[in-house]
Amino acid sequence: MKKTLVTSIAVGLGMLSGLAQAKDDLTLQLKWVTQAQFAGYYVAQDKGFYDEEDLNVTIKPGGPDIAPPQVIAGGGADVVVDWMPSALASREKGVALVNIAQPFKTSGMMLTCRKDTGIKSPEDFAGKTLGVWYFGNEYPFLSWMSKLGLATDGSEGGVKVLKQGFNVDPILQKQADCVSTMTYNEYWQIIDAGIPADELQVFKYEEQGVSTMEDGLYVLEKNLADEAFVDKAARFVRASMKGWEYARANPDEAADIVLENDASGAQTEEHQRRMMGEINKLTEGSNGKLDPADYERTVQTLLSGGSDPVISKAPEGAWTHVVIDKAM
Repeated sequence: MKKTLVTSIAVGLGMLSGLAQAKDDLTLQLKWVTQAQFAGYYVAQDKGFYDEEDLNVTIKPGGPDIAPPQVIAGGGADVVVDWMPSALASREKGVALVNIAQPFKTSGMMLTCRKDTGIKSPEDFAGKTLGVWYFGNEYPFLSWMSKLGLATDGSEGGVKVLKQGFNVDPILQKQADCVSTMTYNEYWQIIDAGIPADELQVFKYEEQGVSTMEDGLYVLEKNLADEAFVDKAARFVRASMKGWEYARANPDEAADIVLENDASGAQTEEHQRRMMGEINKLTEGSNGKLDPADYERTVQTLLSGGSDPVISKAPEGAWTHVVIDKAM
């Protein structure tokens, strides 16, 4: 009898121990392929920050054929990384995304032009061919052109838009006068391809007053009604921001962690370390809490899209501090 009791207690304690070790599953869908742009999440996973929050996080890389809003709408992710223009446009179309955290404080988007095209300022864009990314990335560009009064339909006096693939071939092959680039990626691809910086003219969206928020964390609005989900999301955000803080303090190690997670083998150490340095500039100054002023600027930029604005009206309920406040 005594032995049976001891055995029962031992089994019970083992079950309790198992329950204590059970972790909450969470799937994160990235906006693009594995690279330093997402280092904070890979660092948080590698350094055990998610484990410390009792989370089992699955990080799903993105790609040219993967739209985060579609993934989360289809139940393929709990949280997605997306740019605010894409998220707000998706919200208006029925996918109720809500920004729960904003690790990126500054925009890295640019238009990079060859100087030999004669482009010195935005006033010189008229009549030129400009490479533009689509799949939700075109919204800031269209708003910018509207602000400049430049048509994008190829009509006289406007600009010709070339739907740019996710590469810089059009500027290398002189199919476009300018192409879309990010400070941390495609700009350096042009440099590496043999066009030196002094032969390039760069226009940062941030400096043109048309920047919009990039790389925020979004969830479906309906899930925020679930207190357990909010708690899980808060733990995820807290660990992720810890990952970003570590990446800023240890950029080379963070880049190495990204490389270890690159299943494609396409990334190089030089490129990822350089990218990490640029990415850290964009996350610097952010504690993860979305600044309402940054949100409002993004909304106003999107509403200024002329006859075909990105969104037709200012959204309601598109962001919340509930999760980040719980995480802090």
